[in-house]
Amino acid sequence: MSERKTVFITGASRGIGHATAAYFVRQGWRAITCSREDVPPQCPRNERHAHITIDLAETHRLSEAVAKLEHLLDGGPLHALVNNAGYSPKGEGGARLGCLDGDLELWQRVFAINFFAPVYFSRACAPLLAKTRGSIVNVTSIAGHRVHPFAGSAYATSKAALTALTRELAADLAHLGIRVNAVCPGEINTAILSPGTERLVERIPLRRLGSPEEVASIIYFLCSEGASYITGAEIPVNGGQDVY
Repeated sequence: MSERKTVFITGASRGIGHATAAYFVRQGWRAITCSREDVPPQCPRNERHAHITIDLAETHRLSEAVAKLEHLLDGGPLHALVNNAGYSPKGEGGARLGCLDGDLELWQRVFAINFFAPVYFSRACAPLLAKTRGSIVNVTSIAGHRVHPFAGSAYATSKAALTALTRELAADLAHLGIRVNAVCPGEINTAILSPGTERLVERIPLRRLGSPEEVASIIYFLCSEGASYITGAEIPVNGGQDVY
């Protein structure tokens, strides 16, 4: 019987992260998740799922999260890291926050969760992933490539930085046998969507929103042997939204 693989996923209490954890577990992996909220009732803790509750905006506590991860691993291997946690603040009534909106503390919180947590976890998990020739997958966003009608400037620039980090990590970790890629979702049917998103569907060639499970399947693929010669890539999952 082959060894059960383990993935560490951030921001997994709902949306894409929750779907990704469930997808990996269905494929026989063990999922260790991390978010500021507890896991929902439909995802009980058991031998195939453990959870770390911590606010990733509190950067001084990231080392605590890694210590808890290592405790849960108990000397066992880690095969993949999925940096999925994301924070997209909105204005009153769900309004987009531009470059002149929000104080610096808000921008710092966005970057702490969306960018610096992935930097920290990628560096901290690299020695573990080197032992298994594992993978890192960063969840970026279509907003990191173009001005988005709903995603704010802090969120968009943090995701653009995460795209660049994917490239840099791929180059720096390749000699360790670690592959680093990104999945770039478009309009996915999750709680992060803003009112009015349905109008964007008219500009998506497939004429629908994506599902969290459709993103999860690509994340899983990038962590699988089928993607063994892929690194430094950013895979769009957007129904063709960037065609026009």
